Amino acid sequence: MDIAIVGGGAAAVGLLDALAVAEGNAGVAGTGTITVFEPSPHLWRGRPYGPDLDAVLVNTPPALMSVRGGDFGHFAAWLGTRGADHLDPLLGQPLVPRARYGDYLVHAAEKAVGALGERGWPVRVVAARVTHAVVRSGGRLVLRTDDGQEHEADRVALCTGGGRLPDPYRLSGAAGYTADPYPLADTLDGIAAGDDVAVVGSGLTAVDVVVALAARRYPGRITLLSRGGVLPHVWQRPDGRRPRHVTVERVAGLHRARGRLGLDDLVGLLREELADAGEDFDELAAELRDTRTAHPVRRLRQQLAAVADPRIGRRVVQETAHTVGPYAWRLLPEPDRAWLRRHLRTVTSVASPMVPVNASVLMRLLDSGQLTVSAGLEAIEPANGRFRVLDADGQRTAHVVVNAVNPPAAAVPDAAGPLVGALTDAGLTARHPSGGVVPADPRVHVVGDLVGGGSFITSSIAGVAAQASRTAVALRTP
Repeated sequence: MDIAIVGGGAAAVGLLDALAVAEGNAGVAGTGTITVFEPSPHLWRGRPYGPDLDAVLVNTPPALMSVRGGDFGHFAAWLGTRGADHLDPLLGQPLVPRARYGDYLVHAAEKAVGALGERGWPVRVVAARVTHAVVRSGGRLVLRTDDGQEHEADRVALCTGGGRLPDPYRLSGAAGYTADPYPLADTLDGIAAGDDVAVVGSGLTAVDVVVALAARRYPGRITLLSRGGVLPHVWQRPDGRRPRHVTVERVAGLHRARGRLGLDDLVGLLREELADAGEDFDELAAELRDTRTAHPVRRLRQQLAAVADPRIGRRVVQETAHTVGPYAWRLLPEPDRAWLRRHLRTVTSVASPMVPVNASVLMRLLDSGQLTVSAGLEAIEPANGRFRVLDADGQRTAHVVVNAVNPPAAAVPDAAGPLVGALTDAGLTARHPSGGVVPADPRVHVVGDLVGGGSFITSSIAGVAAQASRTAVALRTP
């Protein structure tokens, strides 16, 4: 059997690793070849983990950054004693630069490639973009790359990553506008010391921009612009506890027993989790509701003070949003999904928090007045060599605008558009109504942000690793 993996980032690494550690003496049944298609010069790193400033850190504790599904210690073991050089003193955990995490992905991929090769599954990399796919007589799939070459495969796994950042204010091409901030090392080179910087968005990407500016001792004013003015929550110090009630097994059991699953069932599991720890669910619910209404600076200060708080509520929500959430989402009825979508900003803020070391930088800049968080953003437009901004506070100007609006979950990357279209035309995949792609043929698999019908929040490394493990099992099935 010949397998084609389209994309060479974290999702592909997770899939190769899962194939290499699969049960038995071989990664998959029988023998064959694995071909990875990736045109980027930063093989295995993907867009987020290429070379960049050391100040741009991973935003998640090591246990949830393991690319090996089910092995929460895999990344930490690779990091070893080097983790002491990157310790976040508030979190009590190492937080490495993203480029350093990219080194881990490269190491994991190369180990997997070596192991697969020893088991009769040689892996080769084709540095080209797949643009088309057809089904040849006999059932073989043919992938055509942008250099005109054709490659046959029995199975195809799409690991193409997420879509591009949206441009909600149509500023593309305007002087002084940055459509995609990464790599920040290049973006910040174009910002002069006297410029007023407006960052569109207030999520994790916006936090990265602010922290990178601070690392370069940028002296000018910085404004985070968004409609809601909601900053991410702050990670609390991990306590080593794994959820016992909010688990895939308990969710699956409820669904089997009742024939349905609703939000009230998930809340019931969370109540059980908190009750075991002697905590009050209603207190947690009030804290989560406060996300949209509390002043962002006050909430940030409170959460920084609560990093070592022993209460488990937010810890459970943050972990299970990525490990249990994608599975539970598929079982929820549409009214419950719609309710969650209406609270997207709150869910995203809680499920994708910022690390304390970054929160401390923001707090310092907010207290000094250099950084401002603005809500009610209505418009941004070029005006006389600058940008005119209209928000809830009125009108202001900026010299530079940096886009930090993250793409929606399950967005199809521009580069993958032609291939997804060809697969859909051939009846091998289908577009999901809420975004992304779902297989319509057992020969095609999807891993990562492109997965259709999954949760409405962007995939985490932990979620991608879990998907990769399931896909490896499917690939081993004749």
